[in-house]
Amino acid sequence: MKKNVLIVGAGGVAHVAAHKAAMNNDVLGDICIASRTQTKCDEIIESVKRKQHIKDPAGRLYSRPLDALDIPATVKLIRETNTGIVINLGNAFINMSVLEACLETGAAYLDTAIHEEPDKVCETPPWYANYEWKRKDRCAEKGLTAILGAGFDPGVVNAYCALAAKRYFDRIDTIDILDVNAGSHGKYFATNFDPEINFREFIKVWTWIDRQWKEYPTHSVKRVYDFPVVGRCPIYLNGHDELHSLSKNIDANSIRFWMGFGDHYINVFTVLRTLGFLSHLPVTLTTGQEVVPLKVVKALLPDPKTLAPGYTGKTCIGNFVKGWKDGQKREVFIYQVSDHKKCFEEIESQGISYTAGVPPVAAAMLVAQGVWDPKTMVNVEELDPEPFIALLDRIGLPTDVKEIEPGGPESFDGAVRELDIELAESTATVTVSAANPMIALAPRPAAEPT
Repeated sequence: MKKNVLIVGAGGVAHVAAHKAAMNNDVLGDICIASRTQTKCDEIIESVKRKQHIKDPAGRLYSRPLDALDIPATVKLIRETNTGIVINLGNAFINMSVLEACLETGAAYLDTAIHEEPDKVCETPPWYANYEWKRKDRCAEKGLTAILGAGFDPGVVNAYCALAAKRYFDRIDTIDILDVNAGSHGKYFATNFDPEINFREFIKVWTWIDRQWKEYPTHSVKRVYDFPVVGRCPIYLNGHDELHSLSKNIDANSIRFWMGFGDHYINVFTVLRTLGFLSHLPVTLTTGQEVVPLKVVKALLPDPKTLAPGYTGKTCIGNFVKGWKDGQKREVFIYQVSDHKKCFEEIESQGISYTAGVPPVAAAMLVAQGVWDPKTMVNVEELDPEPFIALLDRIGLPTDVKEIEPGGPESFDGAVRELDIELAESTATVTVSAANPMIALAPRPAAEPT
């Protein structure tokens, strides 16, 4: 059994994870929060203490400064803190550095997103094969447990795929992961996660259709679905981390990801992108100073952590799965609903951070208890989903399962048609090419009456 947790990062997701880890420190042991800015860690600790969430008062909750790109410094901190489990909740640029430190020390490794390089965006799929999976053999040789993508999406939705295959289907045809935030933060424009990372994932749409990777323009494929609890919401075909491992580990013909966007968000996003403000490449000002446009946008937008007070509405994230069971067609929606207001009342967080921050703590608890301890590198769908989902039910993210009449009014049609047809029905102005964001294509005008 492993004990003592190091949380790397001090953003909104780390805030949630620290609260939940403290609420379960009888299982996890001492908790250290580390970031380049130690004061942010201390603010999280103050919040945990204010809410009286430290279950075992004998357990330590403390902070340390850390540049996680510095592997020797991370190794030193892991050893000094006697850490058994590292929960990496920093940005996606540090994954490989933190993993290397775990390989050197033997501490179990968990993260919530695929590694990225700052100068590369939306690389050739599958993205895990570019960085993480290259280290799988070393993890196996050292007997190191490394659980990748243990947030909600990726993470819980991966477990939902495994649950569908284990319990509900003999054969799966399609999986559509639906993610909608039917909430309001009251700001003119903001992102719920780090804007620098958030915007990068919307540059290209890579999706898994008919057992092959296909690319589509951003916001070009739209559906409207009547979700449980939150009602009818527009959603768009999108690329996302979990597709890259699910395409390898889950036997399904198509696995797609859909995210909710309002018209206002799309309009602002389109303007920013068309003008070049979402570029990760540096530009030189007339003063001679070099800046990265995306970093400027990040600096101007609200810090995602500040959105929590007054955030209203709910989120709904789930998997719409179609296939066969006992020779009969079957459709099932496995989903989770969270309430922004309730999340804030509990741990001073908004719902998006809550759904992302609770799962890695549940995963860490299963590692600590020896339930999830594969002693190699795995993605969440490669582990038994049932203890994970059961634990999430207990610590704040209950799952619902809804049987859907195949082809009935509650069914979801995620089949992607020819692009010109999809564009004609999409209300958004979409970007045709990620390589050339200055090219925009508007929906086809309606035919004139004859």
